[in-house]
Amino acid sequence: MSADGSPIQPRGGLNVSFEFFPPKTEAMEETLWESISRLEPLSPDFVSVTYGAGGSTRDRTHRTVRRIVQETGIRPAAHLTCVSATREEIDGVIKDYWEAGIRHIVALRGDPPDGIGETYVPHPGGYANAAELASGIRKVGDFEISVGCYPEKHPESPDFDYDLDLLKQKIDNGATRAITQFFFDPDVYFRYRERAERAGITIPIVPGIMLQPNFKGLKRMAGLCGANLPAWLHEAYEGLEDDASTRQLVTAHIAAKLCSQLQAGGAEYFHFYTLNRAELALSTCQLLGVKAEQPVAEGVA
Repeated sequence: MSADGSPIQPRGGLNVSFEFFPPKTEAMEETLWESISRLEPLSPDFVSVTYGAGGSTRDRTHRTVRRIVQETGIRPAAHLTCVSATREEIDGVIKDYWEAGIRHIVALRGDPPDGIGETYVPHPGGYANAAELASGIRKVGDFEISVGCYPEKHPESPDFDYDLDLLKQKIDNGATRAITQFFFDPDVYFRYRERAERAGITIPIVPGIMLQPNFKGLKRMAGLCGANLPAWLHEAYEGLEDDASTRQLVTAHIAAKLCSQLQAGGAEYFHFYTLNRAELALSTCQLLGVKAEQPVAEGVA
């Protein structure tokens, strides 16, 4: 049963992708690559690697996506932001990605260098936003370009119309896919998709599914990005602060239920925010009927 009491309906034939962040230590790198190796048998459409504010993880992101190209059969997507860099510097990164064999970039404005909630100021001589960045990427090469979108509205946007106008600009400049910020109410996604369709937006809008079993951490993340956490979600994690294994089960169950509801409403692609851990992504995909083409190796990711 789901957290709201209704049964999960496993459904096969889904297209999935996974998001990772570049490792900071040897131990984190070992965890990341074990996770990638365990998820590769699921044949994801792609895996993306995030990019820190101000280019703080630029080199690690580049090394990670290059290694994915060289050592796996998975298509990598490299995140890229506009923060704290000139156009020339960012164009150099784009060219490096192309030369490394990377053909998919996730183009984002990025958060203010001083943190979310601070006023964003474009770097002098840099790309002002993700729409301009998408245009710059398109000039360098024929990349697949994914961009972000907010089904509950970006915290800095005055209204949904403003949000959708920005998304349309990204599409006009070359974006081929939009990936949503995480959410937990399927109707939030359906309403946003309807708004986008009325605005003439036709590219895929892929639901972003958060796999965060630490509810305290989830609340912090939701507060920063403006995502609503329903009352039933609070109740699902209540009393589990010291029970990590049960939180893992609850998280996978909630994610699978949400994906099942979304697929019933026509969603065909799902992008999982893995936090560099394989277990939850594997559990969720198993519940949804997304099976490995070959046995998944055992291990602790």
